[in-house]
Amino acid sequence: MEVTVVVVNVCTMPGMTSVDRLPALIEAAAGVVGELDLERVLDRLVAEAVSATGAEYGALGVLGEHGALVEFHYTGVTEEEVSLIGAPPTGRGVLGSVIKENRTIVVDEISEHPDSYGFPPDHPSMGSFLGVPVSAGGKAFGNLYLTEKSGGFTDDDVALVEALSRIAGSAVNTARLQDRLRGLAVVEDRERIARDLHDSVIQDLFAVGLSLQGISERVQDTSAAETLANAVDRLDDAVEALRAYIFQLKTSPDRRPALDDRLQELVSRVGSAYPSNVRLELEITEVEDDHLEDQILKIVTEALSNALRHSESSSIKVTVKAGPNGILIRVSDDGIGFDTRLPTAGMGLANIAARAERIGGTVALKSEPGAGAMIEVIVPAS
Repeated sequence: MEVTVVVVNVCTMPGMTSVDRLPALIEAAAGVVGELDLERVLDRLVAEAVSATGAEYGALGVLGEHGALVEFHYTGVTEEEVSLIGAPPTGRGVLGSVIKENRTIVVDEISEHPDSYGFPPDHPSMGSFLGVPVSAGGKAFGNLYLTEKSGGFTDDDVALVEALSRIAGSAVNTARLQDRLRGLAVVEDRERIARDLHDSVIQDLFAVGLSLQGISERVQDTSAAETLANAVDRLDDAVEALRAYIFQLKTSPDRRPALDDRLQELVSRVGSAYPSNVRLELEITEVEDDHLEDQILKIVTEALSNALRHSESSSIKVTVKAGPNGILIRVSDDGIGFDTRLPTAGMGLANIAARAERIGGTVALKSEPGAGAMIEVIVPAS
């Protein structure tokens, strides 16, 4: 199964802030994660970074064994200009500074940077500069370079491109692992690659979600904070698509994992990215309807993610039970709670209600400030 996500180009419109562009950027980045061909991953990464920031030029330099640039993916420069410039950069000047220091570098004028090396003849004029490292599998993979943005690069630009670079690193790792998977038929190899996808790619994406969540907490504008929260939700959907792919790798094509195994893996994975203690109580093994099983997993994912991100709780309990009257799904926490009479935009409760309605279920929500929260979904036996 290939992970396919629709890619949305992020257009920079007059008056559009970086926060406004974030949802489309996350969708674009999720598309990068779903890409299987490494060359296309790199090309799309550069294009999305340029589109998101409004830079005129962009490039991604891939590092070789000795730390020099051995491959260059670019946009904004014509083939004729490339032929006039000559050999691609190898990592001198400001580009080399990003490599050596392995950190984000922003300058308003390249020529004024102490490491500036100058441009070869026929090279386009470039002033403002943003360079961001890209890591894959915990190791330096390359660097993303953006130049020539009118007015210079902002803090919002830096935050967006750093988030995109983290997702890109996961995409690179995914493409590499899937390339190794092609042609393999040994079960042990498939399971090992599935573990690699889980341990590196999934955890990286959760780290990105946490960083975006942190950005949303620093944004004062309510609508902007909601936009960020929705963007994190879309990133969670990309994680779930990868999780489904991992499960396919770990099992034979003719055997679907049992629901209780899928729930245990889900709670372990989601909970590992947060400090809260998550307990799982199961009295269910499987359901006959694959669609119903998938919806149960998505409801648990949504409710648990909400509790982890918003409740500030020390303990969360997830309960899934099958009985004669149907299936009970309950997620409760001992966190800060909230007034259920007030709007809860960005907390995903509407999504849970919509999913429950599609499978004939009902939703009950109990909470009050300072007393935790509990959301309960009951799916009738029929």
